Amino acid sequence: MGTDNKQLNEISKFLSYVLRHEPQSIGLQLDTEGWADIEGLIAGAAKQGRTLDRTIIRAVVSTNDKKRFAISEDGAFIRAVQGHSTPAVQREYVETEPPETLYHGTATRFLESIREQGLKAGARHHVHLSPDKSIALAVGKRYGSPVILEIQALRMYREGFKFFLAENGVWLTDSVPTRFF
Repeated sequence: MGTDNKQLNEISKFLSYVLRHEPQSIGLQLDTEGWADIEGLIAGAAKQGRTLDRTIIRAVVSTNDKKRFAISEDGAFIRAVQGHSTPAVQREYVETEPPETLYHGTATRFLESIREQGLKAGARHHVHLSPDKSIALAVGKRYGSPVILEIQALRMYREGFKFFLAENGVWLTDSVPTRFF
């Protein structure tokens, strides 16, 4: 019995939830770099009536278009690449000089607040930025009528803001003040 795209998408959402936000919901523990034992993930999912195995997990990791997950070289551990809100995870990314411009996709309903406060990480550990307008547009569409903010990333970096590049190509920073839009 194969796993179709709808099932893979549902499993991806479940993995995002437990590996980014609520590992304790299935009795899973993440280390400070976000790694979780795959056997523990499978066992925790089973307690909630979800059937996972290594083949399905590898399929989700390899087919995820946003490259949200990584499996350790030894195949024993899995993690979300970025997007964590759980305080247990404090990933260490290498500081990297960003390109001149990065983009942030959001919904028009958030613009007033963003114009007042700038971009803040909120529950997540970082603000997520994209090097590509089309990706930012797709992100914005997930939240409603989309808008793309153009960020003067290199100028921010030169003024002392730190930028990090996650393995999946998402740029991360702590916040973006409005003067850099």
